[in-house]
Amino acid sequence: MKPATLFVMIAMLGAAAAPADAAKTSQKPKITMAAARAIALRRAPGDVKAAEYEFENGGWRYSFDIGQGGRIHEIGVDAASGKVVEDAYENPSAKD
Repeated sequence: MKPATLFVMIAMLGAAAAPADAAKTSQKPKITMAAARAIALRRAPGDVKAAEYEFENGGWRYSFDIGQGGRIHEIGVDAASGKVVEDAYENPSAKD
């Protein structure tokens, strides 16, 4: 294979992968962590044990682990709309 052909093939592979990586690049959220925390605590009152800004299921969101009487309630809040996108209790045997 000619070096020029190999170079073009490698460049095409890199260009194809770039859009997927760009989607995961952290974007400035439309709502603040404090606003998302208030939304989460309205849904699941308790003590926030952990909070993060993460890319999950194709979009950016805030995730809160809220302690409620020995259980952890996970609330996910969409960073663009402020809508609750996850509301579930964590499995006590699950490890991160």
